[in-house]
Order: sequence, then C-alpha cells, then structure tokens
Amino acid sequence: MLERADQLTQINAAIGALPTGSAFSIAGESGAGKTTLVGQVCAAASDVRVLRVSCDPLDIPRPLGPIKDLGIGLTPAMLAEVCEATFAFLSTEPTVLVVEDLHWVDAATGDVLRFLCRRIESMPVVLLLTHRELDAQAPARALLAEDVARVELPPLSIAAISELVRGTGLDPIQVHAATRGNPYFATEIARDPDLPIPSTVRDAVLARTTKVTAADFEVLQLIAASPDRVADTALPALHVDFPTVRRLMTTGLLEWGPGGVLFRHEIARRAVESTIPPGGVRHLHARLLDALEQLDGVDASVLTHHAVAARDSDRAFRHARAAAEDAVRGGAHTEAVAFYEIALEHQRSASTRERAELLLALANEQYMVSRLPEAIATVNASFPLWTELDDASGLATAHTAVGVYEYYSAQRRRAETHLTRASQIAHEKGALAEYGHAQVQLAFLAFMRGDEAHTQDRLAESITAPGELMRLWNLVVADAAALARGDNAARTRLFAHMESARAYGFDELASTVYSQVASLDVEQGRYRAAVGVLDVGLPFTVERDIQICRHWQTAVRSRLHLTRGHWSGALEDADAVIDANGMPIATLWPHLVKALVPLRCGAAFDDAEVEDAWALSEQIDEPLRRLAVLTALAEISWMTGHADRRVLDADTLDGDGAEWGAGGLAVWRRRLGLATATGVIAEPYRLSLDGRHADAAQWWYDAGDPFSAAMSWLDSDEPARGVTILDGLGALGTADRARAMLRERGGTDLPQRPRRATRANPGGLTNRQLEVARLVAEGLSNAEIATRLYISPKTADHHVSAVLTKLGLSSRREVLAQGAELGLR
Repeated sequence: MLERADQLTQINAAIGALPTGSAFSIAGESGAGKTTLVGQVCAAASDVRVLRVSCDPLDIPRPLGPIKDLGIGLTPAMLAEVCEATFAFLSTEPTVLVVEDLHWVDAATGDVLRFLCRRIESMPVVLLLTHRELDAQAPARALLAEDVARVELPPLSIAAISELVRGTGLDPIQVHAATRGNPYFATEIARDPDLPIPSTVRDAVLARTTKVTAADFEVLQLIAASPDRVADTALPALHVDFPTVRRLMTTGLLEWGPGGVLFRHEIARRAVESTIPPGGVRHLHARLLDALEQLDGVDASVLTHHAVAARDSDRAFRHARAAAEDAVRGGAHTEAVAFYEIALEHQRSASTRERAELLLALANEQYMVSRLPEAIATVNASFPLWTELDDASGLATAHTAVGVYEYYSAQRRRAETHLTRASQIAHEKGALAEYGHAQVQLAFLAFMRGDEAHTQDRLAESITAPGELMRLWNLVVADAAALARGDNAARTRLFAHMESARAYGFDELASTVYSQVASLDVEQGRYRAAVGVLDVGLPFTVERDIQICRHWQTAVRSRLHLTRGHWSGALEDADAVIDANGMPIATLWPHLVKALVPLRCGAAFDDAEVEDAWALSEQIDEPLRRLAVLTALAEISWMTGHADRRVLDADTLDGDGAEWGAGGLAVWRRRLGLATATGVIAEPYRLSLDGRHADAAQWWYDAGDPFSAAMSWLDSDEPARGVTILDGLGALGTADRARAMLRERGGTDLPQRPRRATRANPGGLTNRQLEVARLVAEGLSNAEIATRLYISPKTADHHVSAVLTKLGLSSRREVLAQGAELGLR
C-alpha cells in the first residue's frame, strides 16, 4: 500500500460519512493495486456490510452478472425491476459495495449501476468501481459521467520502490526502470530477489512456475483458460483433485475464493494463458465446457464463451441462442444482439428454419437498440430461407419487419412497398395474424402521413387479427389518429392502452404510446402535459433498453425545449440524438433545433442543419414534417432577409391533422408579406391571421411558449413588448432583427439592447438544472428536491444555487413567482 495513503483516507472518510452515500471510480493500469486497495478498505470496514463482486472477463459478459452475484435472489425480471430490487436491497443497511473490473461491464449492469449512482446520496452505500483506462465506446463511459469521484492510482515513485525492495539487495533504480513503477510487477521482482530482474511482468510470473511439474502446469493452464473462477463443483468433472490444487497454491498465483479457484491477478492469468500452445487452447476450453455442462445453473453466456473458444459450432449455436433469449427476457437488448450474432456465426448445422428464425430474432434486437441498417440487412438475408421453406407466414413477417425498419430509417416508399407485399402474401395464404400485423403498420404509416381515410381502412382490415398484441396495436393507432384530429379524450384512452401493454410485457408498444402522445402534445401546444409524459416515458426507454424509442423521445424533448426557450437543454438533447447515430427519422427536429437556436440567440448559424432536415422531410414525405421545415425556412428568411423558393411556393396549406403545422407556416409567411390559402388551422395561429395579436400572445403565454408570444407582440401595435420578451429569453438575434425591421418602418421608441439579459430566463440551464428549477417552481424545499431526485440536501443546495445564479434571481421565491413565465410549469 505504498503511496496510497491519500486514496485510503478519501475512501475511509466516505465510509465514515455513511448513511450519506458516495461513489468512487478507482482507476489505474493493470497491476496498479486497485484490488489491493479495495481489499484494504474492505478489511477495515468492520462496522458495515461489505459486498464484493466482479465484472466478467468474457468476450460477451453475462447480462447483469455482477448484480446476480450480489445474492439478491432475482428471478427473471425486466431491467427496471432489477434496478428497484437492487436499490431496495442496498438501502437496508450501511454497505461498502465493490464492483471490480468495470472495463468488462455489460450494458445491463452498467444501467443498474448508473441508476444507483443517480441515487447514491440517498443510499447508505459507498460504491467502489475499479477499472483500467476505458475504451471510447465502453458501456462504463456513461456510468462514470454521473456523480462519481475519480481516485487515481499512479505508478510508484523511485522512493516507494526503494521502500519495497529494502533488504533484498535489489537496485531500486533498476527495478523502477524495469517495472515503470507498476506495483504488481515490482512486488513480483521483490519476492524473488536472487533471480535476474525480468524484462517483462510475464517473465516475473512464469518464474514462479519453474518448479511446477508438467502435469500440474497443465492444470494451471486449464484454470488460466477460464477467465472466471473454476467452480469447486466443476473440479471433479475436470479430474482435478484437492492435492493438485494445494500444490499449485504454493506458487502464490492462485487463491481459493468463494465458489472456486482463480488467479490472484489477471496479469498472472494472462501470463500463464500465453503459454498454452495454439492447439491446446481448443482442447482446454472443450474440457471446461464438458465439465460445466454437467452442472446446474451455469449461465448460458459462460457456456457460450467456452463453446466458441473450443470451436464447437453446434454447442456455440445452442448456448448463444439460449443466452440471447435470456437477455431478451431481462430487457438486455444490447447483449441479446451480441449473443444472436455469435449464434449466427456458428449456425453450420442449424436447419433452414432455425436460421431463418434466428435472423428475424437478431434483426428485432438490432432494431430495439437502433442499429437499423444492420437490422434491415439481417431481415433481407432471411428472405431466401423463407422462400426455400415455402413459408408464407415467415415471409410476410419478414416483409413487415423490414418495412418498419425502413420507415424509421426515413425510407417511407420502401417501407410501404414491404408492408404492402407482406399484406398480399398473408392475405393469399389466409395468415390472419401476419395480415393484421402488416395492415396495422400500414395504418400507422397512414396516420403519420395525416391520411385519415387510409388509416381507418387499414385499421378495419386489421381488427380481426388474433392476439392481444394486435388488438392493442389497433387501438393505439386508432386513438393516436383521433388525438391528432383533436379528440382530447383519445389521450386518456391511449394511456389506458399503454398500461395494458406494460401489463402484458409489450414494452415496445408501451413506449410507442409515450412517444406518440409526447409528440402530439408538443405539436398541439400542450407543453406542460408533454413534460409530464417525457418525465415518465424517457426513463422507461432506458430501463427497458429500448434505444430506438429513447432517441425519438429525446428528439421530442429537444423540440419542447426549443418551444419553451430552454436553449441549452434543446441543444443538449439535439446533439445526443444526432451523435447517437440512431434512427434517421428522429433527427429531423434536432437538425432544426441546431439551426434555430444559434439563429435566435445571435450566434453563428449553420445552414447545413436545416438542409439536412429538408432532405429528411422529402424522404419521409409527411405533411407535418415538411411543414415544420418550411416554417423553419420561413423564420430563417425573416431573420436574414433572403427569400427561399420553397417558402414562396407554399402558398396553399391544407390537410388532415395539419392544423398546427399549416398555421405556423401561414403566420411566418404573413410576416414575410406573403398571402396563404389555408383550411382549418389551430386557434393561436387563426388569432394572429385575424389580426388579434394580443389574444394570440396571451394564448402562447398561457400555453408556455414565450418565444411565440413575443413574436405575436411583434406583429401587434405594441412591438416593443415583443422585443423586451425576446431580450429576456436570451433570443438576442431575433430581438436585434426585430429592432432593425421596426426602425426601417420608422419605429423609435424601442428598448435598447441589454448588455446582458435583464429578465430571468432559463435558456442557459442544462437538463439537470431544468429538472431542479421545475421542482423549485413547484414550491418544493431543498430537502424535498433531494428526496425526489435521490440526492443529498447539500447537493440539492448546490443545484438550487446554480439555478438561481443562471437565472439571475436572488431567491427561490422569485422562481416560484415567475415559474409559468419561465416555462418551468
């Protein structure tokens, strides 16, 4: 424990502060002493419960492996239930929880740990996470972005090496030069000071095996071939007896821990593993696989690892498919994809039907984690197999699946072609379930296009399809279309359908309801309601690992933030959606947000963003999306003074479900001096077109859209009120353009441009700060905010202070008084 006193003091202080919890990331290279450090902490933590687990060093780790090893007694459960159960288990008493080797963490365990980290201050837990330097795409990256304190374990100095080798006769300078201060390597050298200083840590480890017999060394290699411990119960099946293990213990490389034999350090395991000749690797893994298959309760992911290493395709296919199915049941879709891909690689002896079914299952999981190009390619590969089988049901199912994936890839025409083909095939063969599935998806596409007649026609065709899932899909599409037409009672019915979907475990459908209701709430000016939907819907997508829906809902929230003048939050969400490289259809509004926020705030404007949105709208070919981009283009024309042919040509606006999109474009065209023929448009826009600008401004203010309220005032006889609101929102670019235009018209009594925003505005708040600000606006105390957000009162104090500073307000009472104006309630 040389040169580790500061780290020990920091962690021990956190243990002394229990029941207030805290989390630490203990980082260092392999051999830096991470395991030794946490061992010392655990040994000294005599008055608290100590739990210690490790992430799996498997090619594809067990989903939730470390969480299962806590011994909570989890039955197969969805990820949200695992999170809650783990939280409840750890909250029962003061605990030090060590999770070692986070660099190997599976995505599902990472989500559980992230759930705990967000609530750590409300738990009597000190969480210690050890890891090496992480890859850029490692699942643990998102986890360590939470409120986790980093503890570094740097290499030892020459002074520390001198202390380590004192009395051995070794030259500390030479040892330091050879080991570069690595504690494990230096310790191995110090244990055998009479040997020449090895040039590598591998040589130092293997020097400890020189007196081991050939037979015993083969057993050591067998243990090294298992990245995890070799279970006690597996030793007899491996023909490894107790005396052999005892002899190997004298090398100092192994330990007999709970449940089995393992290497004391991963460096030592890898060193011994490197001595296995190429032909021997396969043989040793086959022995391990044979033994483990005789035991009960061995995780399918462990069996998959050994089957792959043994090059046993039959067993790799069988175990990988079982592991994938386990992952799907647990909501670990990322791991499910990985296991299905292994099964696909080892399908040599699988039947044609097994291969076709495997491809559809893999594609569905790729879709769930928003890997759409791969999902499409995977389904396409199944078509020849279904044709060979002469299986109309399978072929129709495949066409429906790829149709859905093509739609979310912003390829509407391809989507409609596949769904129509699926419908034809199923209808010809009398496959009612497959016919109904294709028809309800066609109805969904018609609804998204605002085509009421075709929506109802397709729903009528799908209504007789058997199964609860199809019945609920039919109801969801029907009521989403009704809500789009303005039937607000349909919103209540949609939530009832969502609850039914959740009860049946139809998670994707339940998440689709959240997505559609939130999207329509924002489209139709129910901004406060949309906040509530997203507050529930987004966590649901995370808990169920439905990345495809998370991208959609984050995009909706980005648009909602734009509407409410929350500029930083809008950009934060827009970047998250675009950077995720998920479904293209979700990126349209994020592209518009990235164009409009800088434009409104007076920063550099990127025309490429809005052009990307326009290209998407053309591909998707839906009125609401095209109208949204045209409205953004009209605003850009108003700001820049440059006419856009696309806006000029949009002189006639009509269509089912387009009352809001058409109204927004019509009002912006009016500001450009362009006449527009419209059908029915939404109330606030009709007020503006009828010249009732003050009434329109009040409508927007009451709804929670201060930017639109300001623009309505600009259109009125009191434009200065609009300029003042824009200044307060931080929309200085729009305010400056308004001043210039009003001066051109002879206006003189205009507010001066402020040196900084003189009114409180939430435009610079991050999403977390917006969350806190909303709770302040609800009247919650800091202690109540701490309870709601699972943080300590001290952290709540810090967040509230930061919010007040950014808003330029002196007290929480002012936030409470101005909550509605600030778009916080």
